[in-house]
Order: sequence, then structure tokens, then C-alpha cells
Amino acid sequence: MLDLASLLLAALLTLLLLLQTRGFMKRALHTAVPERLLSREAERASVCSFLEEKVLQRLPGSLYISGAPGTGKTACLNRVLQEMKAELSSVQTVLVNCMSLRSSHAIFPLLADKLRVSGGQKGLQRSLTAPGPMVLLVLDEMDQLDSKAQDVLYTVFEWPYLPQSRLCLIGIANALDLTDRILPRLQARPHCCPLLLHFPPYSRQELAAIVQDRLAQASAEGVLDASAVQFCARKVSAVSGDARKALDICRRAVELVESDERKKAGDSQSESNASRVSLPQVARVLSEVYGDRMASQSGSSEGESFPLQQKLLICCLLLLIRNGKSKEIVLGKLHEVYSRLCAQRQVSAAGQGECLSLCSLLESRGIVALKKAREARLTKVFLKIEEKDVENALKDRTLLGSILAAGLPS
Repeated sequence: MLDLASLLLAALLTLLLLLQTRGFMKRALHTAVPERLLSREAERASVCSFLEEKVLQRLPGSLYISGAPGTGKTACLNRVLQEMKAELSSVQTVLVNCMSLRSSHAIFPLLADKLRVSGGQKGLQRSLTAPGPMVLLVLDEMDQLDSKAQDVLYTVFEWPYLPQSRLCLIGIANALDLTDRILPRLQARPHCCPLLLHFPPYSRQELAAIVQDRLAQASAEGVLDASAVQFCARKVSAVSGDARKALDICRRAVELVESDERKKAGDSQSESNASRVSLPQVARVLSEVYGDRMASQSGSSEGESFPLQQKLLICCLLLLIRNGKSKEIVLGKLHEVYSRLCAQRQVSAAGQGECLSLCSLLESRGIVALKKAREARLTKVFLKIEEKDVENALKDRTLLGSILAAGLPS
């Protein structure tokens, strides 16, 4: 009996340790700002340089950070701000996520409130050019300030270059060329043009390293199978290069194993033998996120310039533009046609939310542009390159030719 009791106690302690490790692992795989930021050393150095050479030297200026969702833009900036907290203690730092604004003009009363300034927009301008501490204004999702005639964005970008200004501006958005495309007047005033910093999508190797690093932080490297991590990284890099997506998929795979084990708990023959999260669980989550074929096929090869899903999306956009009166296509309609095309070609289609992420990635590559709306499905998508250049961009004449020849899928 003593031996049996000892075995049961050992099994219980092992199970408790496993559950605790999994709990640590799920927290480590959360998409919050990490303790370490991998594969962004050059970008981090550029942000530090801007803060040291402009903000800390009391020299006004602006920096525009671009990149697709999940490429570490905001995480990198937040990490640097945290590391330089002591040096920036005398600086008034204002962080705004522009997605929270009801309208683009709502930025002015919000900033006035944060800086304790009265007099509206003119009061803000007077305050920012009056003696006082340096102000660091960070506008995340700043493309939400898009307005008629772009008066809001022009005003904000011109603030650092007013005489006696004490403002440094950092703007963050997806589009690579937001300042060139939306704010052409800045080109006529080169001294007002911001410094540009682009965050490229993460590669397969970088995504795998990020996931493994998070697991190491939780001392749980062996719980998630290395082949499963590589599989997840390969699939996500083929679609978007989104680190948040890769972390979320791995976390959901852990939760899937836990759920399966709870279902087996009543079976006396089962001893929680699914202690490791392996490739089948990750493939199952990938299937839910991207569709069955995405989880089972090898995806695009390393040499392709665009993954298949992005190529199909661009082809659908081109079809809709050629068959309609408008050059701007709402995301809901684009996703509808894209889904029909995928069904026609027996390729699993991404959901509407993932479709928006694909469009954001294409925007960061300079192929399309987005006009965001409060409802994702009403976001407008349009080409930023000439139609004749789409073929060269895709580097796939056969695919493009066959889709365009067939016309809109029924």
C-alpha cells in the first residue's frame, strides 16, 4: 500500500508541476510587451538614436514607423521607452492610440486635456511653442487621423517644425508610404518630412526564435515540441510574418491539449500522456485559423515573392477594379470574391479578419493602400501601383493570366 501511495503522490506532483509549467507557458506566450525583443536590433537602435539625438537634446523632430500588424512596431517603441524611463523623466510623454478616437479632429481636445492646455487647437500650438519641457507625442494607428484634405495629419506633422517648437512626434501605422501618399505637401517642405523607419514581416527563423525565447522565459522549452514550433513559424511567415499570430496559435495549442486531457480525466487508463504539445495540436489550431489546406500543405516556397493567399487577394482586387466603376473596393466585397475564387480553386480562404491582416501586409509592401473604417468590412482597399505593374509584382504570369481570363468567380 505504501508503494502505491508513493506512486500516486509522485504522479500527482508530476501532474501539478506539468499544470504549473503550462500555466507559465501560456502567460509567456501572451502577446503583451516581451522582456526581450528579438530580431529588431537595428530598429531598436534607430528608435534609441531618435530619442537621444532629438528628444534628449531638446531638438524638435518627427519619426514615422511603418510595418504590417504583428511586426513589433509598438512593442519595440514601448520597450525602448521603458528602458529609457530615467533619461526621459523630464520629458512630457503622451501616448495615444488613435483607434480610440471617435473622429480625427478628436485628437486636439484629447491632447489639450493630457497637456492641460486650454484654447483648443490654437491653444495647443501656443503651448507647444512656449518655453517648457520637451513633449514626446506618440500616435499609434495614426492613419486613423485620415480626414478630408488631411488637415489633421498636416497640422500634427507640422507642429515639430514651428518656430520655438518643443515637440517630438513619433507616428506608427501600417502603410510604408503614408507620409508620401497622404501628405504630398510635406515633400514641398523637406524640413518637415519625418525620419522613416520600416519594420519588415518576421521570417520563419525569426518567428521560431521568438516563440522559443518566450518558452525559455517560462522554463518550458520541452513542453512545446520543436517541430511544432517550426511548423507554426513556417505557416505564419508564409501568410503574414505576424509574431502575435504565431504566439497566439502556440498558446491556443497548449489550451487545446489541456482541454483534451480534461476530457480524458474520467478514463482511468489515461495518465495525461499528452504532456507535450506537438505538431497535431498546432496543425489543428492552424486549420481553425487559416483553413485545412493551409495547415496541411507546405505553403509557398522560400523563393516566392508573395505567398499564394496574397496573390489571390491581389488578383481579386484587380478583377473587381476592372469590372466596376470604382478603384476603391470595400473589404467585405473583396473578401466575398476572394472566398469564391478560393473555393473555385480548392484553396482554403482566410476569414475576413485575417483578410484584413493580409491587406495590411500588402499595404506595408507598397502594393495596396487602405482607408480604414470603424467596421473592418467597410475598410476600402485600392491599388497603389499601376495595373500593368501587378504582374511584375506578383512574378506569376500564369496564375494572374488564368484568373483574369476567367473573370469574376460565380
